[in-house]
Amino acid sequence: MPDQPQYDVIILGGGLAGLTLSIQLMQMDSSLQVLVLERRAHPVPPAAHKVGESTVEIGAHYFDTVLGLVDHMQQQQLKKFGLRFFYSDGREDVDQVVELGASKFLATPAYQVDRGIFENFLGEKARELGVRFVDATTVRGLDIGAGGGTHTVVYATGGVETQASCRWLVDASGRAGLVKRKLELAQDNAHDANAVWFRISEKIDIDEWSGDRDWLQRCDPPERWLSTNHLCGPGYWAWLIPLASGSHSIGIVCDARMHPLSTMNTLDRAIGWLQRHQPRLAREVESRRHLVQDFLFLRNFSHGCRQVFSGADRWALTGEAGVFLDPFYSPGSDFIGISNTYIADLISRERRGERIDGRAQLYQQLYFSFYESTLALYTNQYPIFGHPEVMSVKIIWDYAYYWGILCQLFFQRRLTDLASIGELSNELNHARALNVAMQDFMREWAQRDPIVNKPAMFDQASHPWLAELNRGLRDELSEAQFRERIREHTRLLDRLAGEVVARATAHCDVDASALRALLREALGEQLLFKRVA
Repeated sequence: MPDQPQYDVIILGGGLAGLTLSIQLMQMDSSLQVLVLERRAHPVPPAAHKVGESTVEIGAHYFDTVLGLVDHMQQQQLKKFGLRFFYSDGREDVDQVVELGASKFLATPAYQVDRGIFENFLGEKARELGVRFVDATTVRGLDIGAGGGTHTVVYATGGVETQASCRWLVDASGRAGLVKRKLELAQDNAHDANAVWFRISEKIDIDEWSGDRDWLQRCDPPERWLSTNHLCGPGYWAWLIPLASGSHSIGIVCDARMHPLSTMNTLDRAIGWLQRHQPRLAREVESRRHLVQDFLFLRNFSHGCRQVFSGADRWALTGEAGVFLDPFYSPGSDFIGISNTYIADLISRERRGERIDGRAQLYQQLYFSFYESTLALYTNQYPIFGHPEVMSVKIIWDYAYYWGILCQLFFQRRLTDLASIGELSNELNHARALNVAMQDFMREWAQRDPIVNKPAMFDQASHPWLAELNRGLRDELSEAQFRERIREHTRLLDRLAGEVVARATAHCDVDASALRALLREALGEQLLFKRVA
């Protein structure tokens, strides 16, 4: 073995999470010695064999603003026309069903990300900043130093083994979970879902699925294909995501109990499944079968982790190496941005001589709080996906909670501001409890309310308060203004919850008090909108 080089940080995995962390670290402190080890050879092909092409606001802000990659995002990736939903189970006429989406671009951008193009760019950027980025390499050995000791990594490149040591070790190896496996940190969660996905080397234009001029002109520009399009039904959704390389990503995500993976785990089976549930998309895929670039499936993809940060032993997990929720709402890049921000802050503080053990524990509690709050959006909720009204209301609620609370902490750079978070603990805890209660409430509402699916559009852009939540993410707030905004948004969520309850009980042919009682039971004494009763 060659002589052992010493690094400040070794990052296991040079995908999206690992490369962005390396860039963030070097921008924070250019004197750092950072080694990134990546299994795949670079450059990787466009439309790479990965899932996670779509970003929402936190992930997009992390890439374009926090990391300063705005030129690449705007020039080399596609600007996303928001999330768009069609309740089209078993139907071809998407213009005759309920559609939820914005009629125009909202103020805060998001992107459709071609992972191959992006990761190649990130690799070059990392090297320009001084990161030692070794691709086409395999980690052969891992010794995690206990009690603050040095970590040692053995890796092989082209048949030659190298041993390197580091002060900080970060696992960004995705589902390989090198540190997670070594320390036995894996943890299941209650969300049992499967996914299949593939790419086609040609655009699929959902705007061509209708000749109805009025339907086409609902959107300005009339380019729904730029959205992350969701085709929804009971227990599942299918995605359509365009990529800058010209390919189109297609995926099916299902509740494992309602749609077994065995019904879609090959291309032929997936097409057969689409013929039953989304026949218009099935025809599009069948006619382009010869253009299919890849096919992959993943069983029980959602997972947790017992620990993601250790201040005492100086290691951390980021991206899928730690936790993963669900591709619905595209939170993967969000959690990369959040975890990388915590990791970079811990490394910076420790290098300045601060004791970080307690801070690392608090950051982990906050990170798991984000994870658990977001997991509530998915757990046992897939049966709702076929109910146009309840699901549309749920999506509006989920946006309000996301833009109104979670995004504020990231956009206003308050993730590591423990004083402000402590000051707002009552509001943050209330919003979290209210979100969980509303998820339970909407599930009960869907079971009691008959399905009505008629040609109509829930237009996010036509609701001024919702559009303002999105626009307000771009505001620069003082500490006092930030705290007041969180309080204001918590009150807004209370009012919105009251309106949802009123709408639900007005539509259900059951004793309205039963639905209200469910919400009271879930929230207990924290229920602030008692006037609804």
